Parts: sequence; structure tokens; C-alpha cells
Amino acid sequence: MVDIRFHPFVGVMRLEPLLLGAGHPELVPSDALEQIEIAGAEELANAGPAHIALASNRKYAEALVATEAGVVVIGKALRDKVPVGTIALVADDPHGVFADILDYLYPDDTRAILRKVSDETGAEPIIEADAVISPGAVIGRGAEIGAGCVIGPNAVIGAGVAIGRGSIIGANVTVECAYIGNNVVVHSGARIGCEGFGWLDHGHGNRKIPQLGRVIVQDRVEIGANSTIDRGALGDTVIGEGTKIDNLVQIGHNCQIGRNCLVAAMSGLSGTTTLGDGVLMGGGTGTSGHLSIGAGSVVHGRAAVTKDWPAGSKIAGAPAQEIRDFWRETAALRRLTKGDESES
Repeated sequence: MVDIRFHPFVGVMRLEPLLLGAGHPELVPSDALEQIEIAGAEELANAGPAHIALASNRKYAEALVATEAGVVVIGKALRDKVPVGTIALVADDPHGVFADILDYLYPDDTRAILRKVSDETGAEPIIEADAVISPGAVIGRGAEIGAGCVIGPNAVIGAGVAIGRGSIIGANVTVECAYIGNNVVVHSGARIGCEGFGWLDHGHGNRKIPQLGRVIVQDRVEIGANSTIDRGALGDTVIGEGTKIDNLVQIGHNCQIGRNCLVAAMSGLSGTTTLGDGVLMGGGTGTSGHLSIGAGSVVHGRAAVTKDWPAGSKIAGAPAQEIRDFWRETAALRRLTKGDESES
């Protein structure tokens, strides 16, 4: 969700002035439905009658049919998928239009979060008893630090961030737009809540998609040194309870990692990757994003996952395939290679 604790909101407004302000008067509806009031932007699955959401292409079709959003910005191919009672704003470039609307509703540049750390306005941080704040650490306005926490030297805890009890935040860690649970360990140099890598007009204008989500780190998670976890674009990036993430791991925006997963060093999860509970990912593994790996699966080292896999899968290779097929293929290649050598 877009959390106004981190991303200031201009306030509730009618659809017509919103579209005019965002620079899209051509999309203003001609009937009385324009009087609907918009209270924010949301993902299709979580949107309510006062939200505006995006469905830019057919991959959104299933969520669009079920949405309760009051207004959706859509591509032409999705006209017949819009639920009754939802206003459809049909655009040639729906993602660009939606980005304009986000910029208008949440006018602070998403990188303005960095400035808020030293902002003198807003509520004082709340630091509970027995929390240790090391020399050089910076605690932003409105942040909350639970009892028994240790905030390491030169760590930066952004405005509004909340950290549960008994958690350890290592030296030179940065945390922004995030809620951290109890008994979490974040090792030195990790970055939590940075902007996700989302762009429009790829390879040309490279316009930044506003990154207005959060990172939710549940209890007993451990995050290795110099790992990065990007906040969601609209929704949340979630790290499930008891999951352990090694050093130098990249978790992209809107990833959903289940409970008690293990993610080894040098792995990279592209945006909107979902891991079920107990997934094990070997060193150097990667995903292409917008896919799911079912609970209890094992992804062997250096595998490149490019599609969905059901629970209990054991996969290897690039592109990843079922482990028995991978070894069968490898053995066949070895036999062919040895045969060529013997003939020469």
C-alpha cells in the first residue's frame, strides 16, 4: 500500500481536477461519475471504491475482473474486463498516464525521502528503554525503535521507520520506508527500502516509475551484509518470518518471500517474484520476475528461473529445469563430448 507515513498525499479530490492536474483533460469522463472522490492509488487486488488503479496490459486481466477499484486506467484491450460500477479511463499509454497521476497525488519526488532524515519538522523519534544508539547513527523524525534494539555506528533510520524489539541493525545500514519486526538482524552495509528499479519508455526516455510502496520484514529475519531489499512500487516487498538472506543478495520491488526461506549469496530476485514457505535458493541463483516458486522448492546454485514452479520442485540450470532433466542433459552432453574426443 501507499503509506502516507512515508509518502505525503495531496488529499482526497474529485476525479476531474485530478486528471486536469495530472495533465490529462482528454480522459475526464463526460457523465456524473466524474464526481467520484479519489483517496489514493492502490494495486488492483487491494483497491477500494475510493482508489484509482492501473491495468496496463493483459497480464492484469484476472485482477482487473475482480477489483473493487473506483477508477482504473486501462489499455484498450481490457475494455471488456472492467467490472460494473468501476470507471474506466482508456489510454494509449496507460502506464505513463498512471505515473502522471501518481506524481500529482504524491508530489514529493520519491528521492526526497533522503532529505527527510535531517528534516527538523514532524514528531520526535520514539526510542524505547534499553535501546542502544551507536555514535554516528541518525534516527529520522517519527521513527520508532523498540526496546533492546541496537542501532550500529553510522546507520541511518529514515523518517517514519518502525523497528521492533530486540532487533540489531549493523554499522552503515540504511533503512527507509520500512517496518522491521522483532529480533531481526541486519548486517553491516545492507540497504532496506531503496527505490525499486522501475522504468517506462525503456531504452529511450527511461522515465522513473514512482516507487511508493514499503518493505515489511517480519520477525526473526536475518539479512546479510551489503544485501539490498527494494520497496514496492505501490504494494509491499515482504520478507517472511524466520527467513535468512545471505550477503550480497538483491531483492527487487514487490517480491514476496515466504517464511523460513534461505537465500544464498549473490542471488538476485527480480521484481514481483514470489517464494513460498521454506524455499531454498543456492548461491548465484536468479529469477526473471513476475513468477512464483512453490513452497519447499530447492533452486540449485547458479540456476536462472524464468517461469513458475509448483511446490516441492527441485530445479537447476539456465534456464532452470527439473533437476533430473538437468543431470540427464548434462550426462548426454558429456557422452557426446567424449565421443568426439575419441574419434579425433
